[in-house]
Amino acid sequence: MDLLLQTAITAALNAGEEILRIYDNPDSDLEVSKKSDNSPLTIADRKSNEIIMGYLKDTPHPVISEENKAIDYQTRRSWTTVWIVDPLDGTKEFIKRNGEFTVNIALVHDGQPVLGVIYIPVTHTLYYGTIGEGAYKAAPVGCNMAADFAGLKQRSLKLPLPREDDSFVIVASRSHASPETLKFIAGLKREHKNTRFTCIGSSIKICLVAEGSADIYPRFAPTMEWDTAAGHAIAVAAGKEMYRQDGKTPLTYNKENLSNPWFIVKPCLREQS
Repeated sequence: MDLLLQTAITAALNAGEEILRIYDNPDSDLEVSKKSDNSPLTIADRKSNEIIMGYLKDTPHPVISEENKAIDYQTRRSWTTVWIVDPLDGTKEFIKRNGEFTVNIALVHDGQPVLGVIYIPVTHTLYYGTIGEGAYKAAPVGCNMAADFAGLKQRSLKLPLPREDDSFVIVASRSHASPETLKFIAGLKREHKNTRFTCIGSSIKICLVAEGSADIYPRFAPTMEWDTAAGHAIAVAAGKEMYRQDGKTPLTYNKENLSNPWFIVKPCLREQS
């Protein structure tokens, strides 16, 4: 598992460096186009995907990526272990140039996320975790750290991190709020006297719950498996969970339909009890 984790981290850091090269160049043509679901696609999505696929192709496991997702379920259903990748999560935020985008790489076994890597290129922040080994955060990091895996682990902080703030922190999507999500948040604000509400893009929201700086992330709007798999693994490794709207059934992956149900990220039921 360590070798697979190092491969995923190396892929994420190198993909993030390429994304940042495009992002930091004011003269870059982002080559924005629309996918079939009307969501945006840029040259950074494509370049990142190429880099990640270059690393993962040498592992024993197949890949489901947002940019090469058209694989028939009759083929996928036999994949016991599979990589699930979003080469650029938060493309809208990338286009807005607000820095709130990530590279997501997850390894899923029997429908459950077992390894996750999320890299935030603009802040050079890395989150990673494996089930049974814990979740970690390291910053700042760069491509050179991938070669020194032992050094990276030594510099990493185990999640969740200590927090002195006693407020109840709710985090939600910046670009994909829904009436159902806002209604749920309103209920949380009535339930908890001292609340704070933060909007932010991409899978950073899951990372904030995993590290303990946020308490809950409700998402009652469409997402896909590659949006959540890496964050889900990190959250579980940190003692959190990603439940369906019922608050007790975890999400699963490599389904026939790669769309996610509505979900809530929060402390796992064992931790709450």
